[in-house]
Amino acid sequence: MTKTTSLRRFVAHAAIALLVTLLSGCATSTQATASDDPATIIDVVERDWHTDVCIRTEDADARLMRLVVGYNGSHFLCFGFGDRHYLLSRERGPMTLLSALLPGAGAILLTVLRDTPAAAFGADNVVRLGVSEQGIAQLRDFLANAVQTDGSGAPVGLGDGPYPGGLYFGATAQYDGFYTCNTWTADALRTAGIPIHGPVLFADGIMRQIRPAAQAEGDPPAR
Repeated sequence: MTKTTSLRRFVAHAAIALLVTLLSGCATSTQATASDDPATIIDVVERDWHTDVCIRTEDADARLMRLVVGYNGSHFLCFGFGDRHYLLSRERGPMTLLSALLPGAGAILLTVLRDTPAAAFGADNVVRLGVSEQGIAQLRDFLANAVQTDGSGAPVGLGDGPYPGGLYFGATAQYDGFYTCNTWTADALRTAGIPIHGPVLFADGIMRQIRPAAQAEGDPPAR
């Protein structure tokens, strides 16, 4: 098989995935429902084409808190996924973007917040969802397992993020054109008990489904 044939097949598959994603985003039966009796809350952040999942620091366990040693006074931990080469590269030209469509190592961007995600990213860009005790426990496991560890079990750090409070870590998942930052976020939400339907490649594919289930801003549920 020639390189040209492989490229044509890749583009064709990408076009099919895009069509399926758009169709699933237009379906009326894809609305998520938050927990009727939530034990806590999580926030989903839309940042242009990218999405993050945020949990309260008090809902994190020891495996997650070891990622933020030295960041005292934090209230929320926001986790996002992306292509490692693209995130760490200082060159963000067309070739870097195109290379992210091919399978490659992933990275986790952890953003440590002292304020709420709504205050940090704008209320219009944040959806707050209630989750059950089981849901937050399963989400903790998902996030902890998403971070790559070395032979001693320590997290693989990749350096500081693009702004204060941001940290890069190696990811256990690979990034490619069919498993994007938003596909990863969809998996995280499903793990937390939030039903996300259809293949998800773009941020809108997530936000359109979860906005109807948004919790009103205010105090988190009592424990």
